[in-house]
Amino acid sequence: MPQVFPMSEHTPIGLNNDGSAVTALTHSGNFHVDETMGYVILHYALAPQGDLRGRILDEKSADRLTFIRTRNPDIIKSADIVFDVGGLYDPPHGRYDHHMKDKPLREDGIPYSAAGLLWKDYGRAAIRNLLGAPIEDATVDLIWQSLDKSLILPIDQDDNGVVKMGKLSLADIVSACSPPWDTAEVHGRQEAKARESLGFANAATAVASHLVNIVDRVRASLKATDRVLAAYEAAEDKRILVMETGMPTEKVIFERDLPVVYVVSPAGPEQWNVKAVPPVRGDFGQRVSLPETWGGLEREKLAVVSGVPDAVFAHPARFICGAGSRNGAIRMAQLALQIAGA
Repeated sequence: MPQVFPMSEHTPIGLNNDGSAVTALTHSGNFHVDETMGYVILHYALAPQGDLRGRILDEKSADRLTFIRTRNPDIIKSADIVFDVGGLYDPPHGRYDHHMKDKPLREDGIPYSAAGLLWKDYGRAAIRNLLGAPIEDATVDLIWQSLDKSLILPIDQDDNGVVKMGKLSLADIVSACSPPWDTAEVHGRQEAKARESLGFANAATAVASHLVNIVDRVRASLKATDRVLAAYEAAEDKRILVMETGMPTEKVIFERDLPVVYVVSPAGPEQWNVKAVPPVRGDFGQRVSLPETWGGLEREKLAVVSGVPDAVFAHPARFICGAGSRNGAIRMAQLALQIAGA
């Protein structure tokens, strides 16, 4: 019996071959691997000859794809493709969010991330454009399935708190920049030599960027340690750590064995989040989960249930929630502890 590969039951926006302009949008603020991969998928599916970096950096681009990062509701409504934000999963209308209580699931029950949802609709087009040469549908399906299992599924699992992705080593990244074994056979010796030089250049760029970034991140980590300890000393309730600026806190909490249950910090100019501390560093569990009745609710519904007027959201997995103000977020943390009897 032939294998069945999940495919779109509609023509995804932008793939009707009319070459019309498409505006794709995801949220602004902190970014994660699922929407980053989602953008890359759309780039290769819809406008692979365009400037991937330039679109993000607001440089002029003449290709058909426009990319926006924002949380403005009016702009979200006007975009052709919206992913990882918006509260809707409606592929025929270009909506690919997965944060709702009734979130889209794979056949085995694993929830999709934005990357998985876009891969389902746009992955095959991206593969064709990446390969360039004509390729049979069956081969495209096999490649799609292989990448879905090895690359996209782990992103889905990680972003939804099912299984945390392992760290990809720098050696693997450099190795992946090398041309495949049959480059000379497919493209000729001269082109193979050129691709080898290009691969080394790409690897060197990646390594240089990693070195620059990691040095700066260590610097910031030391700064964060001082601020976390100062905030902990100032806390009235040592179970609630209030940070005036968003920064990594888990490392300090576990290294110093602090009894922190929730970390309250700003997530933007008009939102403060409450994040539950896991029982083990790097785990997806929570020392104290947010109330079950809050999970998956947003704004008015959450405000009624929680009693916090400016409540914004509570993740279905109950590890993070948010409010429109510092006081609102602190109140949500206090109520969560009361409800849990902690």
